[in-house]
Amino acid sequence: MLGVIFRAWGRLLIGYKPFLSIELTRECPLSCPGCYAYGDQHLGGQITLRQVRDLKGQALIDGVLGLLREHKPSHVSLVGGEPLVRYRELDELLPQMATMGIQTQLVTSAVRRIPQEWALIPRLGISVSIDGLQPEHDERRKPATYERILKNIAGHQVSVHCTLTHQQLVRDGYLEEFVKFWSDQPTTKRIWMSLFTPQKGENSKERLTPEDRWKAIQDLLDLKPKYPKLDVGRGVAEFYENPPNSPGECTFARLSTCISADFEKLITPCQFGGNPDCKNCGCIASAGMDAVQRHQLPFGIRVGQILDASLKVGACIKHIRNR
Repeated sequence: MLGVIFRAWGRLLIGYKPFLSIELTRECPLSCPGCYAYGDQHLGGQITLRQVRDLKGQALIDGVLGLLREHKPSHVSLVGGEPLVRYRELDELLPQMATMGIQTQLVTSAVRRIPQEWALIPRLGISVSIDGLQPEHDERRKPATYERILKNIAGHQVSVHCTLTHQQLVRDGYLEEFVKFWSDQPTTKRIWMSLFTPQKGENSKERLTPEDRWKAIQDLLDLKPKYPKLDVGRGVAEFYENPPNSPGECTFARLSTCISADFEKLITPCQFGGNPDCKNCGCIASAGMDAVQRHQLPFGIRVGQILDASLKVGACIKHIRNR
């Protein structure tokens, strides 16, 4: 955790946000219900991710490297679409990013085999999105079925990420059954659990009720001692209990830059785009960073105080540099 803090601090002091999220491609063979990336408002309402002009081949490689030189991040999330659609370009990009000292998180459905040689790339993490237990997941995420995922992640250590929805929480014992299955897999390094984050005014089947949210938090805390791979601490639970009122109060949103597949359009106010309902936020990245900023350092100093001061100093330096 301290490594994350000091890397972020260093970038902030010179006027750069430490976290960069890149939608690597607009393409995805899945059509998952509730996917925020393909929502009508994700890019502000004028254009959708499916309509964005994206890059391939050397143009994509050069484009990503150009973004890294421009934004100088310490941590990059490669999302989509489905990043593995561009696995040939990733074969060249991922080793270069590791050489640059960048911590990279590849977020995938594991719809195709993850190259075995990627397991040897330093500073690379792979996060696999799973939508509940096999019957529900296979229906929602075909062709990225359980059978295919288990085959495609063999030989890797991955972070399993599940976003809890209303449908999953109506059955008692569902959450533990999910956590147990993935805890038992030798390829699972950790399990991350988000809560479904709606857009303002959204009334979808996935949206959690207040009772769903309370139940999910309590179940996660109860399951943590039994399943060590479940990466949900008290700090994350506190964020889920009291989310921020706006993106301006979200540590992760303040420290992140999110860019769409044309490598030009910014996704605002955070990775969800559109008009997210922050008071019902359940983003694990936001929850994790919130827990970090509330961490107490020696002499009663809170990490968030250092980050706030660093943002102000960095803004001044950036203003001078731009002038």
